[in-house]
Amino acid sequence: MKPKNLAAHRKYSPVSQLALPGFETPFVKQLDPENRWVKFSGIIPWDEVVSLYEKTLRRNTGRPPVNGRVVMGAMIIKHYCDFSDEETILNIQENMYMQYFCGYSSYDPTPAFDSSLFVEIRERLGLAGISAMNDAIAKAEKANQPSIKDMDEENTPQATEKDIENKDIENKDIENKETKSTGDESVDNAIVTNKGRVLYDATACPQEIAYPTDLNLLNDCRQKSELMIDILYKKSDLKVKPRTYRQEARKDYLKTAQKKSKNKNEIHVAVGKQLRYLKRNFGTITKLLDLLGKEIPLDARMLKYYWVIQCCYEQQLKMYETKTHTIADRIVSIHQPHVRPIVRGKANAKVEFGSKINLSMVDGISYIDELSWDAFNEGTHLMDYIEQYKKRHGFYPKEVLADKIYCTRENRKKLKDLSIILIAKPLGRPKAVPEQHVSPGERNPIESKFGQGKRGYGMDKIRAKLKSTSEAWVAMIVLVLNLVKMAGRVPLALVFQYRLWVKKINQQMTSLDNFNNICTSPRFIS
Repeated sequence: MKPKNLAAHRKYSPVSQLALPGFETPFVKQLDPENRWVKFSGIIPWDEVVSLYEKTLRRNTGRPPVNGRVVMGAMIIKHYCDFSDEETILNIQENMYMQYFCGYSSYDPTPAFDSSLFVEIRERLGLAGISAMNDAIAKAEKANQPSIKDMDEENTPQATEKDIENKDIENKDIENKETKSTGDESVDNAIVTNKGRVLYDATACPQEIAYPTDLNLLNDCRQKSELMIDILYKKSDLKVKPRTYRQEARKDYLKTAQKKSKNKNEIHVAVGKQLRYLKRNFGTITKLLDLLGKEIPLDARMLKYYWVIQCCYEQQLKMYETKTHTIADRIVSIHQPHVRPIVRGKANAKVEFGSKINLSMVDGISYIDELSWDAFNEGTHLMDYIEQYKKRHGFYPKEVLADKIYCTRENRKKLKDLSIILIAKPLGRPKAVPEQHVSPGERNPIESKFGQGKRGYGMDKIRAKLKSTSEAWVAMIVLVLNLVKMAGRVPLALVFQYRLWVKKINQQMTSLDNFNNICTSPRFIS
């Protein structure tokens, strides 16, 4: 029976003996090559990643930028560990393996950079920049992994001159047939063989916002309008502050909002009161702006809030008058007005509030084909995703494995014209003898990828506030998921070395007469 790995027993030492100079440190030793950060550092093509990052920088202006490898290493650490911006900098400052991953030549106890810089980095990179880095990492990983066909060709016996002549004759015959069948067309225009299997699926990436209700939204709008009135009043020459009834408005809001159970009529009445308070505040703001003349004393942030709460008021007023709960481009957060409701129909959450992405997976590596803040039907965009696959890999996929929503008649016809096999349940009535067109669990890899991203890496609660930074946040999570996949793979070269070793042994073991000589030969032992 294998003994358990027990924790090391250390005697308790009084506090007076735990002096910092006497504390033993491992800095005299080398770093462990099996550490996860050491493995990650060998996977990423840092030259290409840093060059893509440096393209987003402004040249010849300002102070010298932070090292690109330190910046991108910190971004990967943040999303891999699901840290906050502040925690990321502190962990890099304390962890020498993370510093090695970021390209440090030696341990440095000072912070890498200020944590507030993360916002600017995300805004600068955006979805396009991080997706380009993801493609570069995937290409580098694919280039380092030789294909099975290539390894087999390297180890096949060399062809004789007679075989080469016969092969040339066969190739000439094929060329002659192609020229006869195509007429005046050139042989160079031959169709490239489709390769690979791709999986498609879509999911929502919810933002970390409060669950929106009409009453709460109007209360937030009213509070912002009262703040604007205070700012404008201080800038004006009025001696008496305009009346806003903010205390009565808050009492009316809490009277309904704090109830455990409230019917539709109570909510409708409370919403109407908040709309009237908000309308009065808008009138006060307009009068104050007229008094101040052409100059608008509100900064850009408050001016944006002013436009947002006006749009939100118009939407809520229209729904209040028509007694409905749906409207186009509905605002669900005045702090993040770009967020839209995404109806998913899931058991735990029928509506999610955030962006929607379409993901494609090839050989375990994921790519974002589309990210939108409005709900979309991914089935109508399937051919666009197929073209993106061709642009990314240079050829069309051989097989497509997708959900039912992608498998429309129009998509089936277009895929058939491109000689792409759609692995899905066929249309029409089922046959008497059931045929298994899709094996159970074939779509599990992409479904589990969504679960991995949401449970382990925070894809279910995007904590960025801006539209561009939220898109960069989602793209970084996908990039980190790919790094985890690459780090978990056994190097393909080792697999081929094992196969060749086994093949060599089998060839030598065919002759039992020479078995003893083979076992004792130095070549076999090495």
